Amino acid sequence: MKNGVLFIGGLLVIASAISCSEKPRYAEALSPEEAIKTFELEDGFAIETFASEPFVSDPIMLMFDENGSAYVVEMADYPGKPEPGKGKGRIKLVKDTDGDGVIDSATVFAEGIGDATSLLPYEGGLLVTAAPHIIYYKDTDGDGKADHEEILFSGFFENNSEAQITSLTYGVDNWIYANNNGQRSGVTSARHPKTDTLSLAGKDFRFRLDKNLFEAESGAGQFGLTMDDWGHRFFTQNTWHLQTAPIPDRYLNRHKRMPSHSSVANIYGTEDIRAFAISEPPYWRVERSEGRQRQYDAAGLDRTEHVWNHFTGASGGMMYNAGLFPEAYYGNIFTAEVALNLVHRDVIHTTQEGPFLSAKRAPEGQEKEFLASTDTWFRPVNSTVGPEGALYIVDMYRQHIETPVSIPDSLKQDMDFQKGTELGRIYRIYPEGKRPELATPALGSKSADELVDLLTHNDQWWRINAQRLLVERKDASVAGKVAELLKTHADPRTRLHALYVLEGLNQLSAEHVSVALADSHPQLRKHGIILAERYPALVDAVIAAASDEEAEVACQAALSLGEFAPTPKTVDALAKLAVKYGADAWFRKALLSSDVAASYRLYQQLAQTAEYKDQIRNQPKFMEELAFTIGASGNLSEYKAFIATLPKGETDYEIGLIRGFAGGVRKAELNEATKTALIGGLKSAALSDKGREIGDALINELTGDK
Repeated sequence: MKNGVLFIGGLLVIASAISCSEKPRYAEALSPEEAIKTFELEDGFAIETFASEPFVSDPIMLMFDENGSAYVVEMADYPGKPEPGKGKGRIKLVKDTDGDGVIDSATVFAEGIGDATSLLPYEGGLLVTAAPHIIYYKDTDGDGKADHEEILFSGFFENNSEAQITSLTYGVDNWIYANNNGQRSGVTSARHPKTDTLSLAGKDFRFRLDKNLFEAESGAGQFGLTMDDWGHRFFTQNTWHLQTAPIPDRYLNRHKRMPSHSSVANIYGTEDIRAFAISEPPYWRVERSEGRQRQYDAAGLDRTEHVWNHFTGASGGMMYNAGLFPEAYYGNIFTAEVALNLVHRDVIHTTQEGPFLSAKRAPEGQEKEFLASTDTWFRPVNSTVGPEGALYIVDMYRQHIETPVSIPDSLKQDMDFQKGTELGRIYRIYPEGKRPELATPALGSKSADELVDLLTHNDQWWRINAQRLLVERKDASVAGKVAELLKTHADPRTRLHALYVLEGLNQLSAEHVSVALADSHPQLRKHGIILAERYPALVDAVIAAASDEEAEVACQAALSLGEFAPTPKTVDALAKLAVKYGADAWFRKALLSSDVAASYRLYQQLAQTAEYKDQIRNQPKFMEELAFTIGASGNLSEYKAFIATLPKGETDYEIGLIRGFAGGVRKAELNEATKTALIGGLKSAALSDKGREIGDALINELTGDK
């Protein structure tokens, strides 16, 4: 093996003794052979060097296309901002030419790219995020170098290389997703220049080139996005190492009357904000943290500045959905921590309350990490799962990984933020004693029938790439075979891929969606509900799904019912969901996101009918937020009806109604006539003492008498 070094987990390098007076503030780089010896890896696994300098430098992403070709994104400009047209970013095609499993050849596929951060195979080429653009590159003459370049989208935020468009990921629903870190952006499509500019403030991004669609998506992911077999997105953001967005933006922003439109959920417990580094904190971090703590103490703040062993640089989360690792690792997420020189492992669990997913440490990893190093240059920024099932860790290998703006000037004097830019490593992890050969899947040359067969593969890499290629080719001749998988295959993952292959081939029918709605697996039922929105005749099936025993399925029904024409039956289904799930914050958001639920009509159904008026008193928080949406509507007729029916009392239920209504009114833009009528109605309302206090405070605000 060339410079690929094998190391079995559990060993530690022994540092030579050096006096404190001679010890430099910052360590020097280690060779690949030395660096790998500094790793502590979870028992039962082996790690080896897959690629290193000179074949890669400053790597931040590794991706295998449908043929198994390995592409690496290099970000040599980091942390600086290159001048237009002078970027040093590169995409390399790296190869193992002698079959020993280690890279020994590299070809520059594309170069001169400013801030390239991620890529995704698409239609024989590569989609690349390089703020302010998403670009399509393709090699049309087979020399391994891109000779076609097309800007697809422009307008993304570009002023912070740590917080811009990145993490392209193909979803099981045929949309391509990308993190935008919630940055304010005005996105335009070069292929469709007449389309309105899309605002992405506080949101992420998704698009479909096959249907000429692009839109905002819930979330504020930074660097790192991964998806499970069912389409749930998981993303990272520095100190919040694992988040999800339970409700898509297309639902959350149907109107602007909710108390909150926030979309992000941390899915780990407060005890899991810790990380267990085996490296020592750098000099600058110790000095900065101690200085901040002195400031907090002097100000009398009850606040602790953690120097080390708490997430601060989480990035590049990757779900392991392959069969090479032991079964217990399937569905686990591996998150890199660039500042603490480690890779963290989370086990994902489903729950019966929003956000319906949780992340916890594995039993064997309660006080240690899956991978950690004593080498402070080890900068794991990203990871990926190869077609053979190995886990690859991308190591940027820099002396300093932080941006200069985060460090006080007084501590920067002996810091070179470009030191190590010529270095970089990528490691490969697999079960001890089971070193796999590098895969050569060659999916690009397979027939449509063969790709359909691969939808049954155990590993997600094979299934999602087969699906993508089928959708790209638009070969409808396989629709019958795919539909048979949807109806009869034993693996629900295969059935879900089949459902969306039919959708991508424009062969989906109400019959196919009905099959999904009746499926034994809850995630098939959930996606069936989503697709049923296209078929008004399936509304009764969605109403029935509101009673599904799986909470996440019922929550999707709450969201989707708002897409159908409102009828007494849909309103009644929403009322039942409010009674059952009103204490759940994510259910409240799902219910109130639609116009039909965020209305006096639903309030009337719940508060004034014999079937619900006693039960709904047990859900005061839901009713308070429902009252908020009524107040925020600015609708005078609803104001009058609501105030006339306000119950007089001082329980959480009664006070919540007037408090929620008042909060909503403050959000509404009222004309003078509405404002005057509302003031009159509030003055004459029969309210309890606490209710009168809230009402009078609102009257004073409306009249300008503070």
